[in-house]
Amino acid sequence: MTRGEIPPEIRKSVLLWVGCVAGALEENDYRGKLTAVGFEQIEVQPTRIYRTEDAREFLTSKGIDVDALAPHIDGKFLRAFIHAVKP
Repeated sequence: MTRGEIPPEIRKSVLLWVGCVAGALEENDYRGKLTAVGFEQIEVQPTRIYRTEDAREFLTSKGIDVDALAPHIDGKFLRAFIHAVKP
């Protein structure tokens, strides 16, 4: 899941770091899809929020300018539990 929009070129670079990022839904899109199929009381409980430093060594080894990416990725990728109720 992501928080906020991630430009495609950033997704491509970060994909090298985390394979599942390419298909990650933006948080509000995810909530919208759950609402559309009848879920209510939707809660997102992050279990891990990824920081730029988590990927620095890997991305640098691939020739990617991590400092240029930092404002676009820091804290925007997360792993979470999703809780919702379908009446």
